[in-house]
Amino acid sequence: MSATFHPYPHVPKVYPPGKPAGAATQHVPVLIVGGGPVGLATALGLARHGVRSVLIEADDGVCTGSRAICISRRSLEIIERLGALDGFLAKGLPWAGGRSFYREEEVLHFSMPQDANQKLPPMVNLAQYHIEQFLLDAAERQPGLIDIRWQTRVTGVAQRADGATVSLATPEQTYQIETDWLVAADGGRSVVREALGLKLQGTSYEGRYVIVDIHLKSARPTERLAYFDPPSNPGSTVLVHKQPDDIWRIDYQLRDDEDAQAAVLLENVAPRVDSLLAMMGETQPWHPVWITIYKANALTLEKYRHGRVLFAGDAAHLVPIFGVRGANSGIDDADNLAWKLAYVVKGQAPHGLLDSYSDERVFAAHENLRHGSKSTEFMAPPTFAFELMRTAVLGLAGKHAQVRSLINPRQTSAIAYALSALNVADSETFAAGPAPGTVLPECPLALLQDGAQQAGYITDLLKRPDGDFTGLYFSEDGAVPAELLALGDALPLTTVAIARSGAQEGAWDHTAQVFSLFDAQPGSYYLVRPDGHVLGRWRQVQAGQVAAALAKSGVSPFGIGTCPIGACPPGGSDPGTLRSGLIKVIKEAA
Repeated sequence: MSATFHPYPHVPKVYPPGKPAGAATQHVPVLIVGGGPVGLATALGLARHGVRSVLIEADDGVCTGSRAICISRRSLEIIERLGALDGFLAKGLPWAGGRSFYREEEVLHFSMPQDANQKLPPMVNLAQYHIEQFLLDAAERQPGLIDIRWQTRVTGVAQRADGATVSLATPEQTYQIETDWLVAADGGRSVVREALGLKLQGTSYEGRYVIVDIHLKSARPTERLAYFDPPSNPGSTVLVHKQPDDIWRIDYQLRDDEDAQAAVLLENVAPRVDSLLAMMGETQPWHPVWITIYKANALTLEKYRHGRVLFAGDAAHLVPIFGVRGANSGIDDADNLAWKLAYVVKGQAPHGLLDSYSDERVFAAHENLRHGSKSTEFMAPPTFAFELMRTAVLGLAGKHAQVRSLINPRQTSAIAYALSALNVADSETFAAGPAPGTVLPECPLALLQDGAQQAGYITDLLKRPDGDFTGLYFSEDGAVPAELLALGDALPLTTVAIARSGAQEGAWDHTAQVFSLFDAQPGSYYLVRPDGHVLGRWRQVQAGQVAAALAKSGVSPFGIGTCPIGACPPGGSDPGTLRSGLIKVIKEAA
């Protein structure tokens, strides 16, 4: 081991303090506080819909330290729609499983879902400074829609009925911004949350972990490694993740009697790392890069919308690191929020649509916290009873496969909004396929590109820059009824055919899997939200059903919708409360 710290391979750019646009108080439609992954993803999501935002960040560049390191397939799908995927795949280390050891015995070898139908890996390891950098690169390609101001801190928030006035300070000056909508993505110590007097609710665990980034050359494959009661950390747990550029992330639990300040000193960290690497059989020299300490929390706000202020990421919820739900749940927040806020800002939906953001993502947070808490209670037992249970499970797991599921870290997966008020309930029985509220399953398709059919995937159909809703129309020959296509003239909807034959239109189910995967027949239709969740589905669709489903979400082609969320008529009934222009579209289409 080297006795001195080495720098990260990634050297971030240092940005000067941001400046206001003019001398007077500036007015912006959306102000985003926090330039981490969640804030950047929200700004990119808004830009996809043509909505301008100002993003402020207290630091002078992207973060240091590994921090969030595992990005899920679901997050990669979102990042692809935001135009930032290439860097993630080029730099990130993909992995699909991991191993757990009790003392020196392997007691679990798990694999995440992965098959030939998938375009993206289940997970990639990538330190947060790379995550932020690739999202920042994409944001800087849209200077007309995303105004980033570095070294800018929030010093006050005054709410109004029609927005908020935010006081800001840089090293050089102070000024104010008036905004119609304020997005708080400023992390676990959210200044905006504190300014509004809001408190996170839930459980804070006593267990503490030291996080160490080291530089180590190794040919070991990329997988999640967990060591329970290893010689290097008797009675506790160690997690190990390989990262790009020969950086390794090591998390190890402290004993209750250890002093936190002393625990992060290199003189105390080095012997544990030496012992761990010796146990793993790693003989190459290593040197430290970054050391910090972490305490698990399972906390959330009760609501993520407070008037014109919207919370996302760690500002809204703190999730234990076990199961890698932190950054991934924050990116999912951004994906859900961005399209809804954009529709509201553009006058295509009522403000009530943003209540569905809060409802859906609070539900998702509770799901993540439920799984994360179970993992935390196993990884860092909070009581003697939990510790006794864990010891028994680990002792039995080597020879009894039926108990190994209790060791599984329950990695993050896409959340289904099964009870969302936006959903249109099935009016017919489907034997398969994504139900309303769930995300689309992946499957190969042949897509028409530049006049020729090329290999692609279902999720490619959602990548359009307009951010519209997507209709998947299942067709024998690739033809789409004119009345369905006509809906796109008045509504933010693009309908795409999925053909059973090889017709040179739309998409072709060339592997003969998609129809059965969706339990579809010619005439079936899946209506998909801009964030990839299914809004409704029909075995034999009528155009009026699709238009009414969008109206149920409050989406209107002519300004603010006339129905509160969940109160518009369901698909198939008379949508008489819609504006006259939309009534005309539906009547002509039906």
